[in-house]
Amino acid sequence: MLRFETAGESHGECLVATLTGLPAGVPVSIEYLDRQLWRRQQGFGRGGRMKIETDKVHIVSGIRHSMTIGSPIALLLENKDWKNWSGILPVEAKDAEEGKDKQVTRPRPGHADLPGAIKYNFPEARYILERASARETTARVAVGALAKTFLKQFGIEILSHVVGVGSVKMERHANWDEIVELSERDEVLLGCVDTPTEARMKEVVDHAYRTGDTVGGVFEVVAHGLPTGLGSHIAWDTRLDGRLAQAIVSIQAVKGVEIGFAEEGASSFGSAVQDTIHYDKQQQQFYRGSNRAGGLEGGITNGEELRVRGLLKPISTLRRPLESVDLTSRDTALAAYERSDVAVIPAAGVIGEAMVAIVLSSAFLEKFGGDSIAETRRNYEGYMAQIKSF
Repeated sequence: MLRFETAGESHGECLVATLTGLPAGVPVSIEYLDRQLWRRQQGFGRGGRMKIETDKVHIVSGIRHSMTIGSPIALLLENKDWKNWSGILPVEAKDAEEGKDKQVTRPRPGHADLPGAIKYNFPEARYILERASARETTARVAVGALAKTFLKQFGIEILSHVVGVGSVKMERHANWDEIVELSERDEVLLGCVDTPTEARMKEVVDHAYRTGDTVGGVFEVVAHGLPTGLGSHIAWDTRLDGRLAQAIVSIQAVKGVEIGFAEEGASSFGSAVQDTIHYDKQQQQFYRGSNRAGGLEGGITNGEELRVRGLLKPISTLRRPLESVDLTSRDTALAAYERSDVAVIPAAGVIGEAMVAIVLSSAFLEKFGGDSIAETRRNYEGYMAQIKSF
């Protein structure tokens, strides 16, 4: 029901995104989209690229008079750094500037450099890293902002926060109001709702700066206001937990995903893990005594907050490079260094929001359909009335 694609290279002229399947009549604010792009660029530990780019979305099609019209939406996002690379990565060979090819012949451990070069039979890794770069996620965030806008029409909000940087972890669970307040700040340090913990996180990033290293961490995406019944238990590829896991792990440098308190649950007995079921007769609704399942049971949303965590490895570009091999000489060499970040956990959380929003919007439209937002709303309201009378 909902399809999106991105195109573009890290140092190419622009990034491109298309989104097909949003109903007509969804109100769209460019200011809101740009705010999400701004959030992706924030956080202590970001590199020099963030000083060059000021990401703004340019809408080419699918939105008119601040409203979706049901046709495919096309977005462009300018790379301001392109002016420094137009002679290095020209479309036509005749436009190349001699002596400025910036080949990458010393692949970085942990990056797509070497397997990509082997797969596509390139003598060096420049073309690989240009597409493998997390710069691509700028386009995902723009698409995700549209998906979040759609879900907002039904009272569904999606935000993120950071729960760990390196070995420093927040020892409690953040509540929704704290996460909302965090998202509204105009100054972002490391995206943690707990100030003392965030200060300790900063010390970890400071250490990485001083030693020429990088550091990873854990972010949590929370979806608030979801109805029961998105996703399905009937087939492996309709289970919402599986679709969300793929979406989160597809983010560059994310190596793992956790839904609810999965790690804690794996080391506990069942009686301490399952969320007890209760019924509020006045509100005529079921609810859980806890939310260790993270809002999903059997691949279906259960009406509680959806909580998904992404486990982000440290960025593979190090100012103190690791051992590698030169692709030309085959001799041992230190890995290449490309301008990069030291820590990106808050930004990864914003990207995670986008991916979760896209998956949830798709599941929402699969269930409720609609060529216009009015039609989708009628179907949704009918279903909510059905739940009340269950």
